[in-house]
Amino acid sequence: MAHLIDGKKIAASLVEQVAQETIAFKETFNIQPGLAVVLVGDDPASQVYVRNKGRRATESGFNSIEHKLPVDTSQETLNALVDELNNDAAVHGILVQLPLPSQLNEDEIIALISPEKDVDGFHPLNVGALASGQDALVPCTPLGCMIMLQAQKSDLSGLHAVVIGRSNIVGKPIAALLLKANCTVTIVHSRSRDIESICRNADILVAAVGRPEMVKANWVKPGAIVIDVGINAVEREGKRKLVGDVDFVDVESVASAITPVPGGVGPMTIACLMKNTLTAAKHQMAKVKSVDAS
Repeated sequence: MAHLIDGKKIAASLVEQVAQETIAFKETFNIQPGLAVVLVGDDPASQVYVRNKGRRATESGFNSIEHKLPVDTSQETLNALVDELNNDAAVHGILVQLPLPSQLNEDEIIALISPEKDVDGFHPLNVGALASGQDALVPCTPLGCMIMLQAQKSDLSGLHAVVIGRSNIVGKPIAALLLKANCTVTIVHSRSRDIESICRNADILVAAVGRPEMVKANWVKPGAIVIDVGINAVEREGKRKLVGDVDFVDVESVASAITPVPGGVGPMTIACLMKNTLTAAKHQMAKVKSVDAS
């Protein structure tokens, strides 16, 4: 049976590490890291995410700032708020909760956030830096996946990693991170041919496509590490249940290690948001210190 990669445990350890580093940060710079989260509308899932992020921010020792705007907020109003947060020295990280209501342009908002405060890692400058192997603020879910992978095997060099899905949020950035870790990387997607046989050659299999329990045991190379990013709601015996993109029961007898859903990648995403916020705060304050010294 596969080793269960406990995302809750790893995430709790990461948040504790961030909290300890935050103490040192406050002593050095005499300022508290600030994370501003903007929620537009009343989507229930987004409300839960924002609440969880706020709780983790407090645990990390941050100043947690929430801006809740009505569902009919205009582009101009949201743009003005983001611009205000960009210019607020007490705010080191900005996250606009996605998805946004249909009247709002997500790409415009993402591009408007200051790259150095873009703790979601979605700004084109951060995306480009990651793709070219430079240091950048990295999208939280892929970063969490890498931390979990390297907790299982510290050196990933030479391993064949297959990523199912090519989204800008997970598929592409996790592929870039795996390349940076010296893996051989293949991305498969809806137009790929013979996906099952490609997946069977993977030492690392990352599923991030949004199709419930698509990956079966016969897709998985014996001994592979399987990271399941999918979170899908399905009906089972009249009850709502969350499942991943991987058929956990089927695959756990083949893989060497596997993430569960829930309790796997999900907790790591929020923990990595805290890590990114502290990283952003350190960079910004080091820049201020450098300017003051000159």
